Amino acid sequence: MSRAGQARQRLRHRASRPRAAPALDHRPADAEDAADLAAPRAAGPVLRRQGRVAERVGVAETPPGEVDKEPTSPFLRACLGLPADRTPVWLLRQAGRYMPEYRALREKHTMLDVIRTPELAAQVTLMPVDAFGVDAAIVFSDILPPLVGMGLELDFVKGDGPRIGNPIRSPRDVDLLGTPPAEETMSGTLDAIMLVRRELKSRDIPVIGFAGAPFTLASYAIEGGTSKDFSKTKAFMLSEPAAWRRLLTKLATVQADYLLAQARAGAQALQVFDSWAGRALGREDYLRYVTPVNRDLYAELARADVPVINFSLGVSAYLAEAAACGGDVVGLDWQLSLDDAWAVLGSERPVQGNLDPASLLAPWEVLRSRVDDVLERAAGRSGHVFNVGHGLVPQTPVDNVRRLVEHVQEQTSK
Repeated sequence: MSRAGQARQRLRHRASRPRAAPALDHRPADAEDAADLAAPRAAGPVLRRQGRVAERVGVAETPPGEVDKEPTSPFLRACLGLPADRTPVWLLRQAGRYMPEYRALREKHTMLDVIRTPELAAQVTLMPVDAFGVDAAIVFSDILPPLVGMGLELDFVKGDGPRIGNPIRSPRDVDLLGTPPAEETMSGTLDAIMLVRRELKSRDIPVIGFAGAPFTLASYAIEGGTSKDFSKTKAFMLSEPAAWRRLLTKLATVQADYLLAQARAGAQALQVFDSWAGRALGREDYLRYVTPVNRDLYAELARADVPVINFSLGVSAYLAEAAACGGDVVGLDWQLSLDDAWAVLGSERPVQGNLDPASLLAPWEVLRSRVDDVLERAAGRSGHVFNVGHGLVPQTPVDNVRRLVEHVQEQTSK
């Protein structure tokens, strides 16, 4: 374990809890064939590249003298389960279409242009920090651009969302996917992180990097876009289990490399978004087809020596299993109350959430009561990051965002 990892354990003031154990030998008892679901038996960890690319995966040592310093930002302290002077607050999709300044920028630039241009991405990332004083800045990007480097054609169609021009339809399509290093395919986002980190360093506001989970990316790659029933994804998963495992392993390899690269670029926390697995799959299919590769992914991310947030939508029925895949912090949607979630996870596990984002569409008096309900359930304990349980919608009133952030910070200041 690195010195930074040892220091992080000391700062938590509790026994070490492994983020995840590699699941290379995990296979459901009723699997048709060991080759269908088992990870490839390459030399070294399943997600680690070989040859020259392996050199890119390593994370630099924390400078001497830094490893024993407790973080001062409320967000990082909460992620580590440490007491903070108030509850930190940031919001999913906090930089987006509800902000007039973002809409003005998008009139001049496409979504992909903003993501790929470091200065523009940094500008958007900083918008909610400057406007509302949130306690963390998540780099402006999207979970789908890494698919482009793998060989898929991506476009964002106005009014229709993301579209994949050459969706996966066969095992051969999976085999044709590449796994290039993030420094070659996602340099715009990595440079944006460096710019934002430089801007926010004196303000002690951490930068969050993020990526999509393997199942969610696989669903876009197979469906060709968003889906209501995920029928193509599940048909491929059930009909081609060996190709499915290869697909998820490739996606996890690319995402692990990308997230570790974000940490090297300066991201002080990482979040993994699994938007669709909990909505598409029941518990047994989730355990069989998703958790093995998710465990591998989180095991690799433990090497980053920054807090990792495991955010999965729609997994209330199997929250314990989803959280056991790894991560320091469990991101919660709004379908399970904080106290019920802690009863499942254990009171020592840091959590993030979990206001229904639709609450921000209500009058302030209604919104305030719902915010207070979340805070009351948190009961001021360490290890709570206030957030919404899904992204803010474009109709969200700007003033409600401002008042929410101010209210959380004022009500929880000690």
